[in-house]
Amino acid sequence: MIWSKWWINGALVAAAALVLFPLAWMLSVSFMQPGTAGSLPPPMLPAHPTLGNYRELFAHAGMGRYFANSVFISTSITLLSLVCNTLAGYAFAKLRFAGREKLFGLLIGGLVIPAQVAMLPLFLLLKYVGLVNTYAGVILPSTATVFGIVGIFLVRQYARGIPDDLLEAARVDGAGELRIFVQIVLPLLKPILVTLAVLTFLTAWNDFMWPLIVLTGQQHYTLPVGLASLSREHVQDFELMMAGAVITVLPVLVLFLALQRYYLRGLLLGSVKG
Repeated sequence: MIWSKWWINGALVAAAALVLFPLAWMLSVSFMQPGTAGSLPPPMLPAHPTLGNYRELFAHAGMGRYFANSVFISTSITLLSLVCNTLAGYAFAKLRFAGREKLFGLLIGGLVIPAQVAMLPLFLLLKYVGLVNTYAGVILPSTATVFGIVGIFLVRQYARGIPDDLLEAARVDGAGELRIFVQIVLPLLKPILVTLAVLTFLTAWNDFMWPLIVLTGQQHYTLPVGLASLSREHVQDFELMMAGAVITVLPVLVLFLALQRYYLRGLLLGSVKG
């Protein structure tokens, strides 16, 4: 029994090391001198650590602008998605209106439609209204994606666990629907909202295809698009590219680790609701 635990824990540690090794080497290469990582065999640790690659990115490669764009776009998408998904999920869970179940079934049916199918007509629509190469052109469509349907589903399943008697008691006391939603429902939905916020932010931060299609001006690039553009100019600068990858990955990794407790709680609680 003891030996089996050792084998299991050893296998888990080995798997974790295998997954973390590329990230650790990426971080190590980002501190190496230019041209060092291309030697054979490639070094594991920098012989003379330097911050020159990061200074080059922010001073001349425009990485600071790309970082600010990613923060603004991802935060805006997260906030708008939370508002839309929370209101819609609560309505489908607790409010009675004609055709509620059929409408929800139709909404869930949208999950089978690939997102790529809608890209061309959506781009033509944005071009018609003049939102191409704007932040709004990236933010607004991202609040109504397939992942948004998943968010509505998660909120609905979680909200169904809120006792109807609690809401009816608030109505009897004279509370309006808005007050009930803000003061009673939102605090109870906190675990699933944190989970949804983390998932939405990670998805928006790492999104490459849609910003690449909509954003034509370099001043509007997000980090993934800016890093891809940078790779065409510095294809042999491994140290510089690794530094850019660290800047792209590190913020979302820190965010996930900081909110991991709430994220897992929301997933576990949401799995037993409804």
